Amino acid sequence: MKWTHALAHGALALATALPLAATAQDYPSKPIRLFIPFPPGGGTDFVSRVVATALAESLKWQVVTENRPGASGNLAIAQAAQSAPDGYTIVMGQSDNMALGPHLYANVGYDTIKSFTPIIQVSEAPLAIVSNAAPSDGQVKISNVADMLSKGKTAKGLNWATAGNGSMGHLFGEQLKGVTAINLLQVHYKGAAPAMTDVMANQVDVAILSVPSVLPLVKGGKLTPVAVTTSKRSTMLPNTPTLSEAGVKGVDTGIWLGLFAPVGTPPAIVARLNAEINKVLQQPDVRDKILAGGAIPVGGTSEEFAGFLRTDYAKWGQIVKASGVKLSP
Repeated sequence: MKWTHALAHGALALATALPLAATAQDYPSKPIRLFIPFPPGGGTDFVSRVVATALAESLKWQVVTENRPGASGNLAIAQAAQSAPDGYTIVMGQSDNMALGPHLYANVGYDTIKSFTPIIQVSEAPLAIVSNAAPSDGQVKISNVADMLSKGKTAKGLNWATAGNGSMGHLFGEQLKGVTAINLLQVHYKGAAPAMTDVMANQVDVAILSVPSVLPLVKGGKLTPVAVTTSKRSTMLPNTPTLSEAGVKGVDTGIWLGLFAPVGTPPAIVARLNAEINKVLQQPDVRDKILAGGAIPVGGTSEEFAGFLRTDYAKWGQIVKASGVKLSP
């Protein structure tokens, strides 16, 4: 009886495994939708399109990128969480919406840990504070951290542009305001591109965005990098000091990007996506593009990314709680 039971159990396991293997082998049989939580032109958009293009060129996969901005990126994440868990809808999550969003908003429509299966960490990058390289007549030029803090001590204060209400740049601004006691006025945009546009139009003093977002305009002489927020300098902005070097201590904050699938997506499909994207991230041309954009390719296993996510999510939960920042949807 025991032998018969074991045989039946083995047959059932084999029957279950065969469809999963077939699913992975046949995948994808139609276009994959990749949700991008921000408008075109920012760092998240750039890295997402590099990866999508490489998958298409290497494997002939159809990866359709869809920009779905709104609610500091939380809108696209919520839509992805509600999508069918079949591997045909994935989303490029990042620190703002995955590590911060659920801590800041009462109801974002998803649970970072429970609503998703992490596929792979794609990249990481420091945040950069940038100003207008050629301010208009009468406007104070902000070339360094001392200039920025000095502007923040005036009655008018420092206008601080972020990629969105509830973004990491927003929360970081609140921390900076507390540490330096400056008059910092938050101005929130729907992504990096419109924030940079208003810095260049002299509508705001500075913007805090990911290095990949600002690098092309820094190289083009349109924006001046004031400081980076990580404890080490960015290899893409080697002459730009860290805030710590400029006297603002205890700062080490960056932006990471990673791909997620809705929870319940077959493990075989997640494994296939992870394997193919790891290959893409190891291609010299892809690495060069991501590095040239100011980010660092990461890669690794789904399990490693899941562990990193749990740790980062808990860390930012403590920071948000300590800051007292809460936002309405």
